Amino acid sequence: METMISMLVLLIMTEGAGSSSSQVTFENQDPCALKGSSVEFRCSYSYKDGETVRKTAWYKGKLIDGIWKRVLLSRLPSYENRTEYLGDQQHDCSLAIHDLQDNDTGYYYFRFDMDTYGWRSKKSVYLSVTELMASVYPERVRAGDNVTLECEASCQLSGTVWFRDGHPVAKPEFSAQAEDSGNYLCAVKGQESVHSEPVALDVQYPPFNVSIEVSHPGRLAEGSNVNLTCTNAANPAADSYTWYWGYVSSSSSMLQVGSGQVLSLPSVEASHTGLYLCQARNSVGENNSTEVLLTVYQTDIWNNRLILLIGIGVKVVTVLLLPLVIVWAWRKRHKSAVDEKDEDSHDYENISHTQMGKNRNNKKTKQDYT
Repeated sequence: METMISMLVLLIMTEGAGSSSSQVTFENQDPCALKGSSVEFRCSYSYKDGETVRKTAWYKGKLIDGIWKRVLLSRLPSYENRTEYLGDQQHDCSLAIHDLQDNDTGYYYFRFDMDTYGWRSKKSVYLSVTELMASVYPERVRAGDNVTLECEASCQLSGTVWFRDGHPVAKPEFSAQAEDSGNYLCAVKGQESVHSEPVALDVQYPPFNVSIEVSHPGRLAEGSNVNLTCTNAANPAADSYTWYWGYVSSSSSMLQVGSGQVLSLPSVEASHTGLYLCQARNSVGENNSTEVLLTVYQTDIWNNRLILLIGIGVKVVTVLLLPLVIVWAWRKRHKSAVDEKDEDSHDYENISHTQMGKNRNNKKTKQDYT
């Protein structure tokens, strides 16, 4: 009994002595942090001169069986490898918690133990863990309409920044253009690695950059097959195409000649020659392409031109080869004349020699008869 009374008196005395000179101070009593980020409880404590701190610890307040209790963070499995004591055993009691989760929201307390007594903070740090929620108003607009981006959280956060498909967005309010379609997300400035879920903005616009692609560009002969394709950019995609044709001399008055994205012209004729234009349309509006000239030549014209070209070619060849033929013929004739003369000379000599031989024989015979 005496021992119990002595311990009670000692406890009262030590707590009274401690309370007069010991205290814990939290610099940020109500921090708010993003899920997945880190938070730091900046904390300091003081105690009676001459005392030595033997132990420090952080607790979390939990309601267990209807009773509010302080539980050591080191005994809670969900905090394993996520808490980091940044303080010391002198005056700094700061604590960091990493990779914050929703259930980290709550009250936190600090305690330090001296040689003669222990002191725990009467006040606490209340941590709020929140997530960012991005909103786009309206989510579907037409080009030229105004758009507002909003980034919300359950508690007050510092300035936010916006990104569209990974690219920074200059202002949270703007007049939407075609290129502004995409996925938007927000983040707290300086903590860009932790961000909201993306939200889509759909900017609708009529067809633009409307143009015609020709399957066989250039001059076409009668009987050729050609396809004209109408290309464009639009949101939503163009769902209606109309084709027009007109004479080159009067393109202002054009006739409708077809529909669909592709205009097929099998076995074209000379009458297909002219200007072609396509009109693309969607629910937002419509736009026209630039005019494309299609020229078809008649087959007989091509044949006549081919014959004319062949005739010209023959004349050119004739003019170039005629002098050569004349020179060749002249040389051949000259050579023949020379050869004939040579042959005549040899024949005369042979005849002369033969005749002389006969004369000799005749003379000899006469003498022999004599």
